[in-house]
Amino acid sequence: MRHRCRYFSVAQNNWNARKGLVLGVYESEEEDDSLHLTESAAGVNRVLSGKLTELLKISGPGLKKGKSRIFYGLHEDFPCIAVVGLGRNSLGVCGTEYWDTCKENIRAAIAGGCRVLQNHVLTHIEVDGCNDSQSAAEGAVLGLFTYDDLKTKKKTRVTTQLHGSGCVSGWEKGVLYGEGQNLARYLMEAPANHVTPSVFADTITNRLAPYADHVIVHKRSQEWIEEQQMGAFLSVSKGSEEPPVFLELHYNGCPDNAQCPLLLVGKGITFDSGGISLKPPSGMDAMRADMGGAATVCSAIITAAALNLPINIIGLAPLCENMPSGKANKPGDVVTAKNGKTIQVDNTDAEGRLILADALCYAHSFNPRAIVNAATLTGAMDVALGSAATGVFTNSDWVTYILWCLSLVWRMPLFQHYTRQVTDCQLADLNNVGKYSRSGGACTAAAFLREFVTAPHWAHLDIAGVMTNKDEELLASYSG
Repeated sequence: MRHRCRYFSVAQNNWNARKGLVLGVYESEEEDDSLHLTESAAGVNRVLSGKLTELLKISGPGLKKGKSRIFYGLHEDFPCIAVVGLGRNSLGVCGTEYWDTCKENIRAAIAGGCRVLQNHVLTHIEVDGCNDSQSAAEGAVLGLFTYDDLKTKKKTRVTTQLHGSGCVSGWEKGVLYGEGQNLARYLMEAPANHVTPSVFADTITNRLAPYADHVIVHKRSQEWIEEQQMGAFLSVSKGSEEPPVFLELHYNGCPDNAQCPLLLVGKGITFDSGGISLKPPSGMDAMRADMGGAATVCSAIITAAALNLPINIIGLAPLCENMPSGKANKPGDVVTAKNGKTIQVDNTDAEGRLILADALCYAHSFNPRAIVNAATLTGAMDVALGSAATGVFTNSDWVTYILWCLSLVWRMPLFQHYTRQVTDCQLADLNNVGKYSRSGGACTAAAFLREFVTAPHWAHLDIAGVMTNKDEELLASYSG
């Protein structure tokens, strides 16, 4: 027993190295507690003359999916080793969950292991590729994210690298996927007084600077917005002292092809007070993330540029605040959108659809093959689906299939039933809320947006439910 305890001691010189290692083990396919080491874990176990498996056996029952154990002083190069449970290796795409279970298990397990070692004040972690280096990298990068820029005491900054002889290209791709998502998370977490419309646009511009040879950035001013006759967008922004910005990104990954196959539009409300229709104070601080659509669209284009994807993408992000003031929209006001349609604004807290309406009209000028807009649009979507999936409203089965293959989405109805609820309006062509108020709120919002779309392939992603991760361990990062 004394001999075994020696493995848990930590030599001072090893501890000062501050390096950690995350290794994975699979559950047995049989109904027992036996474990199967990954290739990297088996290699470490051989170097340690079997000590790793010995300690796993005596330290408790079989390591289940998502659980971890920490061992100290086992390896001279790594004072801390986290062994994480990956579940069963035979699992693949799950027909009920609509994801690759094995990949998701790797992401979640590696994320948990990296966080545990970060809490041990380690500055560098090597990560087992678990036979899927991309998923392991995504888990490591996503799991180590934290927003503490404004705190005096910050978490330990950790660098990661692939351990052993896994797929380096897969690891590098996974890092870029994870960093892209973390940029969106960073923008959404930052306080609204630190990420104004102008600061948001400057942040994206700076992030795209290394790819200036194939990315063009236009930071459009209020004067340009007025010239474009974007009356719906301007009506929302006029309540704030912060001037609006219309951010336009052109990624030319296929310069020989002038066509724009994909156009992305993101809602960019950098803070949503509700305007005159003021939101209740409880939870209003989360409305700093109401530009999540713009954050994800811009982050996606940055990631595409980093990966040098052979595709042309245009991204549009109307950016402004929705604030109450003497100049703000009032319930009952009528504004005119870019396409000439008039809108009765009965609820100033339904402002996201107003700025998207003008952006969608402008999007058609590029004659794209497909338009996809993303927005933290309605609380009704959170009620309907929670944080498990994004609600997608679309006029195209083709777009539906692509989105379904690449992400966790659930198709929602885009019936004329909902269109009639926004076109039956007393003062204007459209009302910005449905006739029956909260009933089918996500559906009437999508029906409103469809009034500004003529493209045959369009999808509206309502990401309000997935804008926050509550107590779930959802780390899905799709690689299509």
